[in-house]
Amino acid sequence: MSAPEEFYDLPCAHAGPAGSARLKSTPEDFVVREWLGFEADGEGEHWLLRVRKRDANTMWVAKQLAKLAKVRPVDVGFAGLKDRDAVAEQAFTVPVRSAIESWIGVSGEQFEVIAAERHRRKLKRGALRGNEFSIVLRDFEGDARALEARLQTIARAGVPNYFGPQRFGRAGSNVQKAIAWFTTGEEPAGAQRGFALSAARSVIFNAVLAERVREGTWNRLQPGDVANLDGSGSVFPVERLDETLAARCEALDLHPTGPLWGAPGRTMPGELTAQLERRVADSLPVLANGLERAGLEAERRALRARVEELQWRIEGSEVHLTFRLGRGAFATAVLKEAVSLREETGEV
Repeated sequence: MSAPEEFYDLPCAHAGPAGSARLKSTPEDFVVREWLGFEADGEGEHWLLRVRKRDANTMWVAKQLAKLAKVRPVDVGFAGLKDRDAVAEQAFTVPVRSAIESWIGVSGEQFEVIAAERHRRKLKRGALRGNEFSIVLRDFEGDARALEARLQTIARAGVPNYFGPQRFGRAGSNVQKAIAWFTTGEEPAGAQRGFALSAARSVIFNAVLAERVREGTWNRLQPGDVANLDGSGSVFPVERLDETLAARCEALDLHPTGPLWGAPGRTMPGELTAQLERRVADSLPVLANGLERAGLEAERRALRARVEELQWRIEGSEVHLTFRLGRGAFATAVLKEAVSLREETGEV
């Protein structure tokens, strides 16, 4: 498990890439806009800020906002981590009691506040509906008609909901932290602990999803599965598969799920699904056993991601894409089904 390729050399579901291209020649080639799914309250003890950042990571921007506001970093809220190597618009909250009364136009190195409204609550991690992406792929080599057909399939059928390679850290560093912790008992400090746990879970989830892709069941409910209601965290066991459930899955209203590994949780799969997941986890014993010992309760994540409002334009060797993904889904999972990327990508 030392080579990062082992973490993300995963099977495609739609017959493989339709060509190759370069991603992120400049940060402007990858633009992501957070989709909160709600509006500011217009009153309250926090400012809800929309910040545009370029070539800067979320944690760094949050710390800069805290310095400007003269508050503790923990007082600054945000809903999700956004890629450093991109242009991103995302929301932050800071207390109204901060040192700044008018936030619009406030800027620092590589970021600027473009909107500010009063809000009642501090933003919590995960408090968003999803993200909107505008991506330019350059130096495309392949059959443009085959790529158009592949994009039509993606829009209709979705993609395997793989965690992107960036989840594992540079050269798999986050997974290596988890392995070292679970082997030696030396727990990482601060945020590194969370990164290690998340990466370990992601490896097992991707491995289970890869097995379902090989079986052709990543997008079809099976008896014993736990189903997810699209666009929500709601899950329920599928004890008996009927025509209604199968039709809802075909329509992308329901998705089969895979494990975010941990000690047995409240909603667990039936025998056949549990056997497959246990078999995959047994092939990664250091991670699986370590996650169980760490006290995490098992959770579920959809095996399929719906790709909404997918539009594209192919101009010579440039491919322009726009689409929307739900919370937690990775743009790299979409790109993986369309083209082979000739450069490493960051967290998206």
